[in-house]
Amino acid sequence: MTIADPSTGSGHRTTGWIGVNLACTDPLALAKFYADLFGWEVSSSEPTYATVLIRDPSGNATHSNLAFAFDRRYRRPVWPSEPEAQQQMVHLDIGVTDVTAAAEDAVDLGAQLAEFQPQADVRVMLDPEGHPFCLYLDQPES
Repeated sequence: MTIADPSTGSGHRTTGWIGVNLACTDPLALAKFYADLFGWEVSSSEPTYATVLIRDPSGNATHSNLAFAFDRRYRRPVWPSEPEAQQQMVHLDIGVTDVTAAAEDAVDLGAQLAEFQPQADVRVMLDPEGHPFCLYLDQPES
């Protein structure tokens, strides 16, 4: 099933825009962390909400963003998951050209290396609010 346009019976109602929204206690600080991590910029900011426009490798804007929303009841997720503990709701997979260097850069920006690392070729990191994200070697297709 697709989100079809009822006036034509075909196509999609979607515009191509997609956003990923992370709950947190400090939207602007977390937006700045991810903007610095990716080399992008904070594209909007209010006291309870901030966004970072996702850019392609050439620096062109895409139809996507990362958003950060204040949640006064936000609880830092536990990684790996444990019974009765706050579970992660989403994690980001981030392709990099050098996993070790990217992990060091992320730590310099305020991330933590997760204690549990399930794969030798991936680094699980925790952003300043505890959201897990994975850095993996993204090999260009031949």
